[in-house]
Amino acid sequence: MNTLLTRSPGAAADIIKRGGTVAFPTETVYGLGADIFNEDAIRKIFEAKQRPGDNPLI
Repeated sequence: MNTLLTRSPGAAADIIKRGGTVAFPTETVYGLGADIFNEDAIRKIFEAKQRPGDNPLI
């Protein structure tokens, strides 16, 4: 897994465009983001969260 720490939304957008996933802070927890149309990227989020495929994401 590659790690990039940045405060640049543009860098995060580039990662997502290349099929990667990003983590971003919210007020209480970290969120995970990816391209909703990229099945491999979505699968990576399910794997990272150790969540079965039939348990939806919000």
